[in-house]
Amino acid sequence: MEDLPEALFAEVIKRITRTSDLNSLSLVSKQLYKTEADQRSAIRVGCGLCPATEALVSLCTRFRNLHKVEIDYSGSVANHGNQLDNKGLFVFSSHCLLLTSLTLSFCSHIDDSGLGYLANFKKLASLRLESAPNITSRGLLAVAVGCKSLSALHLIDCQSICSKDWLEYLGYDGSLEELIVKNCDGISQDDFLKFGPGWMKLQKFVFEINERFFVNSYLGYEGYDPSYNAHSLNLYDICCESLKDLSLACMEIATGKGFRFLLGRCKALEKLCLEYVRGLNDNDVIALSQSCNNLKSISLWLDPQFYAGSYRTAFTDKSLKALALSCPMLETVELTFAGCAPEYPSEIGFTQKGLVVLIQSCPIRVLVLNGANFFDAEGMEAVSCAPYLETLELVDCEEVTDAGMCFIAHTPCLINLTIRLCGDVTDVGVAELVQAQKLESLIIEGCPRVSLQAVKGIARSVQYSVKCASSGHLNRKFHKNSSVLDLL
Repeated sequence: MEDLPEALFAEVIKRITRTSDLNSLSLVSKQLYKTEADQRSAIRVGCGLCPATEALVSLCTRFRNLHKVEIDYSGSVANHGNQLDNKGLFVFSSHCLLLTSLTLSFCSHIDDSGLGYLANFKKLASLRLESAPNITSRGLLAVAVGCKSLSALHLIDCQSICSKDWLEYLGYDGSLEELIVKNCDGISQDDFLKFGPGWMKLQKFVFEINERFFVNSYLGYEGYDPSYNAHSLNLYDICCESLKDLSLACMEIATGKGFRFLLGRCKALEKLCLEYVRGLNDNDVIALSQSCNNLKSISLWLDPQFYAGSYRTAFTDKSLKALALSCPMLETVELTFAGCAPEYPSEIGFTQKGLVVLIQSCPIRVLVLNGANFFDAEGMEAVSCAPYLETLELVDCEEVTDAGMCFIAHTPCLINLTIRLCGDVTDVGVAELVQAQKLESLIIEGCPRVSLQAVKGIARSVQYSVKCASSGHLNRKFHKNSSVLDLL
């Protein structure tokens, strides 16, 4: 094997994706060891890295072309040894000159002083900080000033960040294309006004408030203001015409304030996700649809509140009609309803008729309905006529029965089907899918009247489980990376 051309070795290595296989492959021969080291561009290290600084430098020496490094100390305990600290980060910065992406998770021994060393990574374009208790706005300002190539910044569970000087500097510089902020209690909606000109270049923005504060602080308000003009500039004259991906979660938006201005001005928007964003109404979706003709994906997670004297979710069929009329590229629709009682159908502002209009007007390829207690056999019949629908997911939809499954089996392009927590679906309904013989993926979970025997052989890939976590309430899950030593 030592006589084989290096180019051939490199081609073999490119086709191997599993980290364990790559590690094993490097032990086969000296040539493979060298070639694999040259080809490795990313590593992920964790609690097993000890002593941290020396081990990390050793890895950088072996893998000379590293572009992406993730350092994750989640699950760390005392006997795991010392973590990477400020001095270690300084040493690391001098040995990994090609680095473009860095993740620091649960690195409690790194503070603002250590973060200042990131300026040594001249090509650093992406920085992710998660659960960094000792990082403050001072450290972020040092990053903003020193990392001239930074285009993506992720801040997750960073509770000590409060001052907004770093936002103002990054906005003035205008180099950020991706900004994600989750569960940082010291940062509010209004703080992003400091970002100013930075909005012009930003392409992806995610802002999520800590769920526990969102649930505990809500006291109730009138969510519908019929006089509000979502197209008006109001207090904010901000341009965000490059924004393509917008996600907001667990927050209240007051009339004419906060992030409300985004919904009527993102002309390039392709993907929108609103998870339990209270205070919005049909006017906002109408303004959005009229401005965002390129919208391809929309995800709405809704729970009922008081709107104009009625208790319901924020949007009605007026919103669905607006999307149907003005968004000809809409391909993915996810509607999740939490806390809506089946015995009170009016708690969901949408109706089946409005949903059908949307499905018939747009080239929907992916449809996810969660807690949609209005969706029944008639709706499934309409869905079966959707010419482009490839993926359908029905979760906790109480009106979905065997009668509807008969229609679903005849959906022209359907290849992926998921049925969860639909108690009235039985083996009889699942048997209808056998006739279609075109499903590539079938997932059945939490449907007690469907047996394992009934789902066998229906699709190329079948996932079956009697149990499934309930999703009929405000239930958002935050996944943490496990503590491992992993060379990606």
